Amino acid sequence: MGKYKNDKRVVLTLDAGGNSLRFNAMKGEEFILDTITLPSNANDLDLCLETMVTGFKTIINQLGDIKPEAISFAFPGPADYPAGIIGGFLPNFPSFREGVALGPYLKEVFGIPVFINNDGDLFAFGEALSGALPEVNEKLAAAGSSKRFNNLIGYTFGTGFGIGCVINGQLNRGDNSCVETYCLPNPHIHGVILEDSVAIRAVKRVYAEQSGVQDASLTPKDIFDIADGKRPGNQKAALAAFAELGHVAGLAIATAAQLIDGIVVIGGGISASAKFFMPSLLEEMRGTVKTLSGDVLQRVQMKVYNLDDEAEFAAFAKGEARELKIYGTDKTVTYDPQKRIGVCIDKIGTSTAISVGAYDFALAELDK
Repeated sequence: MGKYKNDKRVVLTLDAGGNSLRFNAMKGEEFILDTITLPSNANDLDLCLETMVTGFKTIINQLGDIKPEAISFAFPGPADYPAGIIGGFLPNFPSFREGVALGPYLKEVFGIPVFINNDGDLFAFGEALSGALPEVNEKLAAAGSSKRFNNLIGYTFGTGFGIGCVINGQLNRGDNSCVETYCLPNPHIHGVILEDSVAIRAVKRVYAEQSGVQDASLTPKDIFDIADGKRPGNQKAALAAFAELGHVAGLAIATAAQLIDGIVVIGGGISASAKFFMPSLLEEMRGTVKTLSGDVLQRVQMKVYNLDDEAEFAAFAKGEARELKIYGTDKTVTYDPQKRIGVCIDKIGTSTAISVGAYDFALAELDK
């Protein structure tokens, strides 16, 4: 059960896409109305803002006597999220590139707090408060383990390579709203960002390169079906496309996991292909590096488990716990020397996690 699952407060939400804006209201981590969908008008700032006001007003009218406590939603960056200012290179919202004080504007219009965040951040927050993190801790408790986790790294594999980090229940937005790993160096293509080997375009590109088939209509789902033997095509090339994605993503996630030291949750459209990319992703995270003197070290100092594998979760829960005698006494303490983390696929769905994250973030801020 999520932290705010039984909360009675209502928060207005928005799913902002380049083609459409989808408005709703949430209470107790559940949508309570039918979604209102309007064209985004992303090329025309005045019309886009007018559409946002219309959408939120429509939802408020449907709520009747129920007063919303806040507006909270994800918006494609870059942005100064704490200030609610959107600006920079936004392919889907070109009219925002020069900088738009979206949060302050909506607060002026509606007179309630407005919280805007990156979708990767809200995905992580939703999974940390209401998805993977509580589920993992509940399963650990059921297995009789005293181990508990407080930190989570959320990754979304889709049109981009998004990340969000939650530390001790708090979303880490960074000092510049710029917690990212998509721009790390690509290990396979010198001088190119890592995202170009992880996003949807990467699966399509590698399949085309490996198969010699230039078919722009092929989607990652098509390539998945080819890899799965359910659709005609070059199965070897399809498997290679997902394996490369896993290897490159694994390197980025290994870096983040070593810095944050918490559970890793993967969402986004490509996460449905986990059975084809997870082996290579785990292989990279479990890889080794050497010192100049020849000593071999684990790339990630914690042991990495696949939490979606029943046998691996059992070993993850068990760890290496043993009784350790307190020197000079007959007393003992339990000691588990195994440092460990785990990787899993999202537990409540990416879109739901983002919406729940937006709701939970608003209430957490209001409760401060």
